[in-house]
Amino acid sequence: MAGWRMAAYRAVRPLLFLADAESIHQLTLRLLGSPVGRALAPFASGASPDRTSPVELMGLQFRNRVGLGAGFDKDGVAIRGWAALGLGFIELGTVTPRAQAGNARPRLFRLPADEALINRMGFNNAGADALARRIADARPHLPDNFVVGVNIGRNRDTPDERAADDYAAAAGAVANVADYLVLNVSSPNTPGLLGLQDPDRLTELLSVVRKAAPQPPLLVKLSSDLDTSLRHTLADAVAAAGAAGVIVSNTTTARVGLRSAAASETGGLSGHPLLDRTLATVEAVSGRGLAVVASGGIGSAEDARRLLAAGSDLVQLWTGMIYAGPGLVGATIEA
Repeated sequence: MAGWRMAAYRAVRPLLFLADAESIHQLTLRLLGSPVGRALAPFASGASPDRTSPVELMGLQFRNRVGLGAGFDKDGVAIRGWAALGLGFIELGTVTPRAQAGNARPRLFRLPADEALINRMGFNNAGADALARRIADARPHLPDNFVVGVNIGRNRDTPDERAADDYAAAAGAVANVADYLVLNVSSPNTPGLLGLQDPDRLTELLSVVRKAAPQPPLLVKLSSDLDTSLRHTLADAVAAAGAAGVIVSNTTTARVGLRSAAASETGGLSGHPLLDRTLATVEAVSGRGLAVVASGGIGSAEDARRLLAAGSDLVQLWTGMIYAGPGLVGATIEA
C-alpha cells in the first residue's frame, strides 16, 4: 500500500530539492502543524490503525514501534500532525533551558547521491518552557497511546563545569508534560558535549537529572562514533545508573565512501550511510536490561525489520523521510 505513495513522492522530490533544505523543512513543519496538513496526513502516510501492533516499554504504552527522531521538530510545531501521520511516538528537541539561535545558516545540507544529510544546526530552539507549553496545548487532542518524548541538551554558552545544571533545568521544565526524557550527550555540533560520554560524568549527570525530574523514564542518546568496547561500557553505566534505555545513535562525523558534492561540509552526517553503524550499535547494547531505540539510516521497511531483528525495541525515522516521503511511515509500521 505504501509503495505507490513513496514512488509518487520520489517523482516530485526533485522539485522540493530546488529549495533550500532548511526553508523547505520549516515549510513542511508549518503545513503538518496546520488543520489542512493534519487532515491530509493519514492519506500521505498510508498508515492504518488496523495494521498496527501496540507495545509496552519503559512502563509506557506505544501504539506502534515507529517514531520520529529528535531534531526534526525541535519546538513541537507539528505534534498533532505527527500523530495524524500514524506514528507511535515522537521525540521533540533537542531543547535547551534557554532559547538559542543555533549556528549560522546555511547549516543543513542534502547529499542526494548518498540519501543523507549533514547538519550543524547547533541546538536552535525556542527554549524548554516554550516547548512545555506546546506539548500541554497538544495533549488533549492526541490519540491514546501516542507517546511524546523530549530530548534535552545544554546551551552553547554554558561553561562545561555547569553542563549538568542546564540538563536539570531543561528536564525540570518539561518533566510534567513529557512521557520520557533523553539526555543528548552525543551531538557533534555543540563544543564539549561529547565529553559527557565519559562513564563517570554520565553517571553523575543522570543522577542530577533524576533529582530534577523524578518521574519520566530517562534515556541517553549515544554517539555513532563509539568503538565497541566503549559502547558496552556506556550501556552498562547507563543501566547501573537506573536509566531506562538508550537511543542509538546520533549523527556521525565520519565521511566514508560518500559521493555527493556537499560531503565536505562540517557537521553530523545522517541517513542511509549510518545504517550499518546503527545495526552494529544495536547489537552491542541489546541484552543489557535497557530499552533500545534504533535511530539512524532507516530508509525502508526492510531497514526497520533488520533493526528490530537485531534487538531494537523501537525505531525512529528522520532523514529517510526526506528521501522516501511520508509513505515511509506506513511502510515501516507494517514492517
